[in-house]
Amino acid sequence: MNSERRITRAYNYLLKSLFLVFCLCFFVSCSPQKLAVRELAIERDGQQFTVVKAEIARTGDERSKGLMYRKKLPEGEGMLFIFERDEVLSFWMKNTSIPLSIAFIASDGKIIDIKDMYPHDENSVVSSRSVRYALEVPMGWFSHAGVRLGDTVIVMEVIN
Repeated sequence: MNSERRITRAYNYLLKSLFLVFCLCFFVSCSPQKLAVRELAIERDGQQFTVVKAEIARTGDERSKGLMYRKKLPEGEGMLFIFERDEVLSFWMKNTSIPLSIAFIASDGKIIDIKDMYPHDENSVVSSRSVRYALEVPMGWFSHAGVRLGDTVIVMEVIN
């Protein structure tokens, strides 16, 4: 009987340990990424008129995860996606519950397109031509901030 109890306790301990490891892995994979943050100035006719604080997604993994699993995104904040070369970009909202607006930005910083994206919509939102960057912000932020096509996005300063 004693050996049976020890085996049962060891088995239960093993199951609890495996469950704990699973939970830790799940929560770590769903927690927000720790990405570099930059202040981006948006200019019109050479005059700065607004600033957005953006996390920088440069690697394939960072870009693929993007803003997935986030519960909120404060006004004036966003995520800048940086690509290695100009290309027609395509984004979707799989696993993303925050309504977003996206600006597709050419390699010279000019905003080419601004489009809205809806939570969990798996239809692609595509740039109208090859671009180098994409900036996601809370839906409507570009409009509220007065940002329009042809404005220029410039990286101002490193925050972290």
